[in-house]
Amino acid sequence: MMLALGMFVFERRTLPYQSMQYSREYRWSSNDRVGKPPAYQYLGEGETSCQLSGTLYPAITGGAISLRMVELMADEGRAWPLIEGTGNILGMFVVERVSTTHAEFFSDGAARKIDFTLSLKRVDESLTAMLGDLKQQVGNLVTSAGKLAGGLTG
Repeated sequence: MMLALGMFVFERRTLPYQSMQYSREYRWSSNDRVGKPPAYQYLGEGETSCQLSGTLYPAITGGAISLRMVELMADEGRAWPLIEGTGNILGMFVVERVSTTHAEFFSDGAARKIDFTLSLKRVDESLTAMLGDLKQQVGNLVTSAGKLAGGLTG
């Protein structure tokens, strides 16, 4: 597995991307001053985006069906967790754009080669906001397990 967006897994049989561009912006505001250079103030994180690009050869790799699955996920209008194959959680992302270029056609019009670009945008505030307070969740699990154990012994 290279990457997972929700339940869609990027791998050789589906959408094996050849490049991944990950971009994080940081916001700064400037305040003009008389006789001095502008003063800058850090406003916090800006937008985070991810762009996946690659070339599909439907006879060898994934094809139009895999691209259609991502388009259907985009049609849902929902955010999906984006998780690297290493287990690193990147956050909740929406599919912002799907671009394809079909080339080198068979006689029936099917493409032998499909270049694609997927543009994803992060929509959650932070991993803490997405996952919640892990300490509180563990505490709730321990309490629930204690109640369950008490119910079983009683």
